[in-house]
Amino acid sequence: MRILLAGLLVTAATPALAALNIVACEPEWGALAKEIGGEQARIYVATTALQDPHRIEARPSLIARARSADLMVCTGAELEIGWVPLLQTQSGNGKIQAGQPGFFEAASVVPLLERPARIDRSLGDVHPAGNPHIHLDPRNIERVAAALEERMAQLDPGQAGHYQEQEKRFLGRWREATARWEKQAQPLKGLPVIVHHKNLSYLIAWLGMREVGTLEPKPGLPPSGAQLNELLQMQKRAPASAVLRAAYNDPRPSEWLAGQAGIPAVMLPFTVGGTDGAKDLFSLYEDTLTRLLSLTK
Repeated sequence: MRILLAGLLVTAATPALAALNIVACEPEWGALAKEIGGEQARIYVATTALQDPHRIEARPSLIARARSADLMVCTGAELEIGWVPLLQTQSGNGKIQAGQPGFFEAASVVPLLERPARIDRSLGDVHPAGNPHIHLDPRNIERVAAALEERMAQLDPGQAGHYQEQEKRFLGRWREATARWEKQAQPLKGLPVIVHHKNLSYLIAWLGMREVGTLEPKPGLPPSGAQLNELLQMQKRAPASAVLRAAYNDPRPSEWLAGQAGIPAVMLPFTVGGTDGAKDLFSLYEDTLTRLLSLTK
């Protein structure tokens, strides 16, 4: 009885295992980390779907979150070059520095599109490694999920089995959903579209759509009147079916061009939280496809 009582006292005095403390740079990676981590992950998302991930302020509250993080999950490929290095420096957290296990870049495990032949700042906000907006191709989500599970297990080996099981369940559901989405999206193949910014390239490539123009005259530069008028003239020669933008993009240029050209302007959620319907990774894709398929009716 005394031994049993002593054991109970020791158990009661032992604190519960702490959850892995994760800072996700973008909502899509916070959602993915939650799928893999479950109750063993405590997740803070640094940005919202209505913020341009290129241009985020490293505010004190964000630095404080980074200071206590075990793992920082970012896109990488220089998407966050303007603010993540400052977070890392100001936080003083050795775990999340570049090159450390606590810093994970999703773009490092997927093939990147649109790698520039030359790097010249006169070309606009060009990413040397390629287009970093990787998350709107479900095959990339699958690749990132596998690598992220391994990293989480490395940082928290006591819960490795939990992360592996969570990933297995997620990927089973994800592959089933991907097959369904690809079947549903067949009518979108070949659909010509104009985009606001080159942040939908992976979605367009996955679905077999055609990007025929961009509102920004150069990546990262606001749409100009000259560019909009050029696209309007282009409509007479090779018409697009719609103008697409992400939830965080200024709606005015796409709505002007769409109104002048007589085609729809479609806002896509882009990431989790971009619309009321895009509550997680699955509903992000479902809402996106619903909005795109409305163009084919």
